[in-house]
Amino acid sequence: MEQQPISDYGFLSDSRSGALVGKDGSVDWWCPHRFDGTSVFGRLLDPGAGHFLLAPVGAGGPGHRVERAYRPDTLVLRTVHHTPRGSVAVTDALAAEVGARAHEMGVNSPAVLIRVVEGLSGRVRMTLDFAPRPEYGLLTPYLHEQPDGGVLAGAGPVLLLLRADGLRLRAGADRVTQEFEVSAGQVLGTSVAFGRAYGEPPARVDPVASLAETTRAWEAYREMHTYSGRYPELVRHSATVLTGLTYARSGAVVAALTTSLPEEIGGDRNYDYRYSWLRDFSLTMRAFWVAACPDETSRLFAWASRSIGRFGDEPVPVLFGVEGERDLSEHHCHLLRGYRGSQPVRVGNDAWRQRQLDVPGEVLGAVWRLRDYLGATFEDELREMVLGLTEQVAATWHLPDRGIWETRDEERHYVSSKVSCWLAMDRAVGLADRLGERADPRRWAGVRDEIRETVLREGWNDRIGAFTGAFGSAELDASVLAMPVTHILPATDPRMRSTIAMVERELGTDDGLLRRWTTDPAGFLLCSFWLVECLVMAGELPRAEALFERVAGFANDVGLFSEQVDLDTGAHLGNTPQALSHIGLINAAWRLTEPDSF
Repeated sequence: MEQQPISDYGFLSDSRSGALVGKDGSVDWWCPHRFDGTSVFGRLLDPGAGHFLLAPVGAGGPGHRVERAYRPDTLVLRTVHHTPRGSVAVTDALAAEVGARAHEMGVNSPAVLIRVVEGLSGRVRMTLDFAPRPEYGLLTPYLHEQPDGGVLAGAGPVLLLLRADGLRLRAGADRVTQEFEVSAGQVLGTSVAFGRAYGEPPARVDPVASLAETTRAWEAYREMHTYSGRYPELVRHSATVLTGLTYARSGAVVAALTTSLPEEIGGDRNYDYRYSWLRDFSLTMRAFWVAACPDETSRLFAWASRSIGRFGDEPVPVLFGVEGERDLSEHHCHLLRGYRGSQPVRVGNDAWRQRQLDVPGEVLGAVWRLRDYLGATFEDELREMVLGLTEQVAATWHLPDRGIWETRDEERHYVSSKVSCWLAMDRAVGLADRLGERADPRRWAGVRDEIRETVLREGWNDRIGAFTGAFGSAELDASVLAMPVTHILPATDPRMRSTIAMVERELGTDDGLLRRWTTDPAGFLLCSFWLVECLVMAGELPRAEALFERVAGFANDVGLFSEQVDLDTGAHLGNTPQALSHIGLINAAWRLTEPDSF
């Protein structure tokens, strides 16, 4: 069977891990231990890698129609199935710990998937198909019927306990398949609880009560955070998605829930995004600041400084596991077919080995933006991080690197990397009075000015009238749209106006999508939101508003963005939900609200 479109999936989270549930009622992705753990349901990447279907019999056939929406300000997803025999709702969530509120949510998640069925009208026959396949489909568990009517699945290190109110489940050889009927007004709760074979056993919860508790936990979380800018519903929802991508125990925000969803169907640019990138740091900080979530920023700073550790001569780390792991060596899962045949399926990400010179600037930009939250004198670990990053940039800015797009060919002198190096030195100068006696703002200012002169001289291409992707190159790259955002050059400067116009004309489409470079097979949503910010800063507010609304329209029916969008069909591509896409929306909305705020 062909996997369903990426845009058909809804996102569930307990701020420990996340799951994807399709319009067809099938949970096709869940790594219950933590975001970057192994899957127990992996049909997203191979038809035989595990799933949990709960839907009307014959779903997808004649007369079947689906409506779904999140309960406001939550990641609790309610799907209504309308069938010729009646209507039924299935409400899905990953359970919150009882009593967890605010930033406690996710710290002690019970790792339980809740699915509650509610009859709305008529009498609907439902099917339950539970086929776990732990370790990315490598394991087929033994199934044991339990005295209370549940089924315990066990293989390798994994235990899963399936329970359903009022049903005595029957275990088959490798799955549980059962049909039952639901009448109007009837409620039936099901749960799948994760446990370790040699550790904590699966939790036992009341699904209906747990669903109500989880809903209250999400609502209480969002009530703590107010946003007064434009497009409030879009911003609040994107902030909720970012919270769902946050690993609560450390504060790390993963780039996406998934691995190896392709940038192009059948292509090989399929990477594992279930880690936390320092590059995304500044953009994430901006987004949390805009969405009035200062506690998240404090946690992320603590995570970053501890993950980086003390500096040596090696390049600044690029990404980490959610608890700060450094070695994320990549391997291929050869037994998985990949999403619609797109191989390889990767676990791990070898970008951790790369030199990417833009990283320090992103981090120091975040420190500068939130300096008033961090005190007049920085704590030791934060101070050491800022000093270490600054001196790394001063010593290495002139080197080539892999750039923001993490190319896997030769290193180049990427313009966006040099701009970020300038940003690092500029912000370090501004932070010097908080850094103690080792601060050297005069020397840093000299390096800053040298970088700027080099960027404006070597990054500009007179022949095409634009800043290009790399020194000496004639190739356009949408990453140069970050230049006005850093304030190395205002958007009203003639060179920047020309660059914005060239990028929009050569890399853009009529519907607002923007490719990263000319041969990019799809539109990259973050780049479109960068363009919105550039247009605002250039004084073209009506055009910026129209572009923002067109790009926001590429979200799926429950407001989720993947990384990219197919230029011809509008189909979602790349890993999902993608943090950078939602970050881009939040920051663009605030730029439209307060053009001079950042």
